[in-house]
Amino acid sequence: MYVHIGENILVRTSEIITILDKQTVESSPISKEFLEQQKAMINGKSSSYKSIVITKDTIYFSQIASNTLKKRTVQLMV
Repeated sequence: MYVHIGENILVRTSEIITILDKQTVESSPISKEFLEQQKAMINGKSSSYKSIVITKDTIYFSQIASNTLKKRTVQLMV
């Protein structure tokens, strides 16, 4: 199954490791450091994101809220 994360990007649900909301990322020095180290893996515009979807190979910035993405993935699993 796939989940639409915005900007015409579909991600396979089995490849999603985690979905983080913007507030969590910006308030955590560890998250910021992780993203700095993974710059080559980043896909999408980091200026106006609401959540970050981390997969094995890529980090996606999404304009869709993390709660909405979570609901989408749960609906696909049922």
